[in-house]
Amino acid sequence: MKPSEFQYHAPTTVDEAARLLGTLEDARVLAGGQSLMPMMNFRYLMTSHLIDLNGVDALTRIEERDGRLHIGAMARQRDIELSPLVTKRAPLIREAYQLVSHKQIRNRGTLGGSLCQLDPSSEQPCFTAALDGVLTIARYEDGAVTHRELPMSDWALMYMTPALEEGELLAGISLDIWPEGHGYAFEEFARRHGDYAIVGVAALCTADARGNIDRLSLTICGVAPGPVRMHDVETALRGRPMDDSALRIASDAARALDVMTDAHVSTDYRQHLAGVLTERALKRAFSRVARHNVE
Repeated sequence: MKPSEFQYHAPTTVDEAARLLGTLEDARVLAGGQSLMPMMNFRYLMTSHLIDLNGVDALTRIEERDGRLHIGAMARQRDIELSPLVTKRAPLIREAYQLVSHKQIRNRGTLGGSLCQLDPSSEQPCFTAALDGVLTIARYEDGAVTHRELPMSDWALMYMTPALEEGELLAGISLDIWPEGHGYAFEEFARRHGDYAIVGVAALCTADARGNIDRLSLTICGVAPGPVRMHDVETALRGRPMDDSALRIASDAARALDVMTDAHVSTDYRQHLAGVLTERALKRAFSRVARHNVE
């Protein structure tokens, strides 16, 4: 199969890309192409204009600025995974990426593309939510390019539908940097290595001077159209010991979630996985904090 006829555009700046997207009728943006190109080749999706972002170098940066980790929307997944800065400042991301598809896919796929695709089972929206991600969105209007910021918690409108208005472009993502020595873990279950996860869990935590939970982030994917941040559990466990009781509280809350279902996985099974994986993720995150405290 081959795509229907379209006009190709190759901007080299964010402003140029935003202007094209804001002025052309029936335009689509090409990032890594892992989802868009198969749909175009099978003509599930047809467009009059294709705006290729691969020449916009400003969208590929990975840097620390103003106390947060900033990643351009066009940063390759493999580049993020192997970035020394990401490994040092947000090791959860590296661990999560090792579960994302296969290296060949990560060599082309982008963080921004995954966030815009917004598959409910994707690891990337999950770790973005866990790290209190803020998305920078560019828009061309009235002859000028403007930017707005949107928290990841407001990103998912509905199933595979991000909160992008017509003509808007995801430009970058900023993420919280946790203190050195924090605990972290990403757990998921997929039928085969490289498959989409059925359920995944991202956990981060720190300990206070007594070794109790000081700060906690717990996020689950694969149970709703967007990642679910377990704020009630995070609040309930603050100040408690990192013990089996804390694991049970979190696991029980995950099992009680009102989860989505489909033709392949029942509600009960998805809830079961949410509980089991929550316990596993927290247990590993706790152990990493404990090791740091001993050292």
